[in-house]
Formats: sequence, structure tokens, C-alpha cells
Amino acid sequence: MTVAIYARVSTNRQDNINQVAELEEYCKRNNRAVFRTYKDEVSGVKDTRPELDKLMQDARLKRFNQVIIWKVDRLGRNPLHMLQIVEEWEKIGIDFTVTTLGIDTSTPMGKFVFGLLAQVAELERRFIIERTNTTMSRIKKELTKKGYYITKEGKRITKLGRPKGKGDSKPRKKRGYYLRDYKKRSPPHFSKSKTRDNEG
Repeated sequence: MTVAIYARVSTNRQDNINQVAELEEYCKRNNRAVFRTYKDEVSGVKDTRPELDKLMQDARLKRFNQVIIWKVDRLGRNPLHMLQIVEEWEKIGIDFTVTTLGIDTSTPMGKFVFGLLAQVAELERRFIIERTNTTMSRIKKELTKKGYYITKEGKRITKLGRPKGKGDSKPRKKRGYYLRDYKKRSPPHFSKSKTRDNEG
């Protein structure tokens, strides 16, 4: 079986030598051929990481059969994002192993444990949705009652909606003239000769 090793530390002042050494030893004991070792030096809170992104690309190309990590938090600090990663591996047909916990999705027990983790993550998803809906309901009530709402940052808002970006102030073109000039200017007229040429 060909495996990929993933190791991560939060900053470049730390090193992942111990992680990699233990994972390589695990592979030797279990007759695993290492395709590549992916090492990130970035916070686990970030969903996008250079080496993790490369690992995901190689996984989609099915260049290995299993991903091995030292501890669960080495994969990340966001449970929902971690679950999405492992679910994608499962769909591709790649197993996932956490050596310090003995979780191995290639075994019945490993799949069972992963199923429990998936259920916990699903509960977290629902809690997030519930909290979001509760917050939005409270904001709407405040806007209806007072006409404004004060955020945690102390900002005063008077309506819900996406904030305007820099590009929102630029006029958009439609059929050769600007939308903001639509009521002031008429669309350009075409000569009969051009119309005939276009029809031909």
C-alpha cells in the first residue's frame, strides 16, 4: 500500500521532525511505501495550506491509497473542514489513519469511530445554523423596533444586506451604453445599410 504522510506545525519556529520520524517508523512496521511527506508550517485554523493543497491534488489523482497523520489536530483545528477533507478521501477511496489514536478507516472499528466523529460534526453544523438564525432574528427585531442595530465591534447598521464593494460604484455596460445613463441617453441607432449587412 502506498501512503502519504502529512505533518504540520503552526510556525517556522517549531519543527515537525518528531512527527515525521514516528510516522515513518509506523510505515516501516506496517509495510507501507511512502509516496511523499507533506509538511506545512502554518496555523491549523487556515483551511488553505500549501502542502495540504498539494496533498489534496495528488489524492484526486489517486497517487496513494492512504493518508497518515500523527494527531487529529495536525490535520486542522476546524472540525467541519477536517470532516470535509476525510469525506472527500473516502469518496476517492483513500483511507485515513491517526497513529496516536489508532483510528484507521480501512478497518471496521476505524470506520465506526470516523462515523461517530461525522455525527459530532453534523451536530456542530446544525448548532452553527441555529445560532446564525437566532442572531439574524434578533437583529431583525432590533431594526424593526429601533431602526438600527449595534454590532459587537460597535458599528451601527440600519439594514441587512451585503456591503458594497469597490466595483459596485462602477457603471455596468448593456448593449453599448451605460445603465446609469439609460434614462438620459437613447440606445445607438444603426443605419439601414448596417442592418442589412448584419441580417445577411
